[in-house]
Amino acid sequence: MHFDWTYFRDQLFTPSTAFLDGLFLTVLLAVSAEALGMILGLVVAFGRMSRNRALKWLAVGYIWVMRGTPLLVQIVFIYTGLAAAGILRFNDINVAGIVFPGSVQAGILALALHEAAYMAEVYRAGIGSVDIGQFEAAKALGLPPSMVMRYVIMPQALRVILLPIGNQFNIMLKNTTLVSVIGVSEMLLVTETINSATFRTFELYSVLALYFLALTTLWQLFLNWAERRLARSRVPQAAKQRPASDAQEAAA
Repeated sequence: MHFDWTYFRDQLFTPSTAFLDGLFLTVLLAVSAEALGMILGLVVAFGRMSRNRALKWLAVGYIWVMRGTPLLVQIVFIYTGLAAAGILRFNDINVAGIVFPGSVQAGILALALHEAAYMAEVYRAGIGSVDIGQFEAAKALGLPPSMVMRYVIMPQALRVILLPIGNQFNIMLKNTTLVSVIGVSEMLLVTETINSATFRTFELYSVLALYFLALTTLWQLFLNWAERRLARSRVPQAAKQRPASDAQEAAA
């Protein structure tokens, strides 16, 4: 096997316009699907914790199905299965002069629906970590449930769920490669197209792997920074400065 270092270097440091477009689309898919998945996940989490048995079991069923079936199957089912059944067809739409292909819409929706099932459990764990006394104290003050959740519970739960959300986004970045199966021209599909013309398989897929590694590494560095900030904010104020009585005892 002959590894063409010159071709590898050129593709790594001066990628084609098509590859850069694929990189942009990869990030767009990940950000859009994660944002939508977070919103839907919160709705599912509230349903999962609801006292209404119908809502609760509907949410449980949704989580069971979405986490129990492969994401690749879900993507194909949403894009081709629903269209074949005449339920939902994804047509290209034009927004402010930018065309969003139906395959991109279906990819974002499939990724978001899958992500919502995982985010629902993340939210539920974060809300469950808040001491029950916080609920009772807020209710004793006469706050309605919506305000209790918004101003008392969620800010505290955010400390627990922030890092899992970050990890889920890291996974989302890598899962975007799966939408290539429905024709979305993200980095993987662009690489496959270039490879079909050049047959520089090893060099091209090495470049692709390094780009994904760079994306996930940059995001992980951000998560490490956020974790350190959270760790410092969790240190009680009393631990940062000793009480005056303790200082006097130490001086004595």
